[in-house]
Amino acid sequence: MKEGFRQSMAWLHTWSGLLVGWVLFMIFAAGTATYFRQEITQWMQPEVLQAHAGPLAATHALNALRQKAPQANRWSIELPTSREPAVRIGWVEPPPPQAKNARGRFKTEFLDPATGAVLHTRATRGGEFFYRLHFDLHYMPAVWARWIVGFCAMFMLVAIVSGVITHKRIFKDFFTFRPRKNQRSWLDAHNATGVLALPFHLMITYSGLITLMTLYMPWGVMTAYQGDQKAFTADVFPQAVVPKPSAQPGTLTAVEPLLAQAQARWGQPAGRVTVLNPLAANAVIEVQPVDERRISVNGPTMAFQGHSGALLSVRGDDAPAATTRGVLYGLHVARFAEPWLRALFFVSGLAGCAMVATGLLLWAVKERQKHAKQIRHGLPIGFGLRLVDGLNIGAIAGLPIAIATYFWANRLLPLDLAERPQQEINAFFFAWGAATVLALIWPTRPMWRLQLVLGAGLFMLLPVLNALTTDAHLGITLPAGRWALAGFDLTVLALGLGLASAVWMLQRHGKHNAKARP
Repeated sequence: MKEGFRQSMAWLHTWSGLLVGWVLFMIFAAGTATYFRQEITQWMQPEVLQAHAGPLAATHALNALRQKAPQANRWSIELPTSREPAVRIGWVEPPPPQAKNARGRFKTEFLDPATGAVLHTRATRGGEFFYRLHFDLHYMPAVWARWIVGFCAMFMLVAIVSGVITHKRIFKDFFTFRPRKNQRSWLDAHNATGVLALPFHLMITYSGLITLMTLYMPWGVMTAYQGDQKAFTADVFPQAVVPKPSAQPGTLTAVEPLLAQAQARWGQPAGRVTVLNPLAANAVIEVQPVDERRISVNGPTMAFQGHSGALLSVRGDDAPAATTRGVLYGLHVARFAEPWLRALFFVSGLAGCAMVATGLLLWAVKERQKHAKQIRHGLPIGFGLRLVDGLNIGAIAGLPIAIATYFWANRLLPLDLAERPQQEINAFFFAWGAATVLALIWPTRPMWRLQLVLGAGLFMLLPVLNALTTDAHLGITLPAGRWALAGFDLTVLALGLGLASAVWMLQRHGKHNAKARP
């Protein structure tokens, strides 16, 4: 190690960030949106505004499931919360008998809590798309996608640790920003966005790896359970195991007294009801509290006998390993967080996006300085720098275009369009692919301006499009106190203004360079 430890860490920091930076930017952006995925889904399904609170929401849900899913061996009910006013019911529809080795499709519907009437909402993946995208990617097998994301997350962890080691004055530099200094300015911006939410960056990266630890490091499980994956699942995720239904039919008891019993035990209302083998004599009703008041995702569960309502068991989160994983997973998804804390997580996620973006741009700026003489004489730059420039534009400026296009597709696509959720997702990837191809063809400053202007316009006009196509616009949601929907419109407007300010700064920087060049 001739160049010294800190210099070696600088090399490691640079290349560990650059090689996976474009994928990390997408993961950070999609994961940041996930903190408000229920609110995003509400905005993309404005018909949910018709829901009204009612005391018999669970009973209405069970009645609907009896009609819609009599053959399903599991019913799920998501009761109304402050973030989702409607009742969500779900079941797995069995595959047709002629389809061998086929898996059933999970179906969901929204109900009015007061009446049990079906809310005919537009088909969309909503905020769930961003949640799955940030670790399952798309158009590829989920296992491969999670290996890719885990590989990038490990590089991110290496980049964070090596970055702290490299910058010995990192906290002092956090309070230093020198504008119009080219490479120095980008380094100051990278340091500031990195230090601003450094604990968050460490937590979100490490906890993301922990959530899929059995995929990346399965040897302990294989040794302890001698390769029996079903036994491991039954011990760690007992709610995932459904006993075989009894041949004798049965009738479910009233569910509201069970919810009252659970609320009296926990001191908080129930949020989820699961019914196993609902129409059989051995039916079981499982009740869980809402996720909003605990950090761990492994919450307690009360199991009742389906036909009598007798309490069968109370499961908690007792095992130390399960508790540790549940808390880390809970920190990662932040379901426990109050709105102000989720907003802080959201801002920290945006800081992470800026940290990755400035790191990618910093490498390009430093590399361009090595070719300054070549560029001054009008000679073409090398393939590597041109590729990085194009990927930077496509990832950093193209991704906002894709996200905004996804929301525009939700409002403009016909409501009766076949495979409508997938068509919205296709619009997202088509816009992102087109932006990236154009950036690779013409990786120049005008392309930066063009894509940033387009992204800013698409975001800032979203509230206008919403007002023209639905009754859930700011003129209604603000007076009615529908802060989830109003907050979405205000947030996309702020993001559009942020992109517009980036265009203004880019234009101003270009004029400053033009004056200095003579």
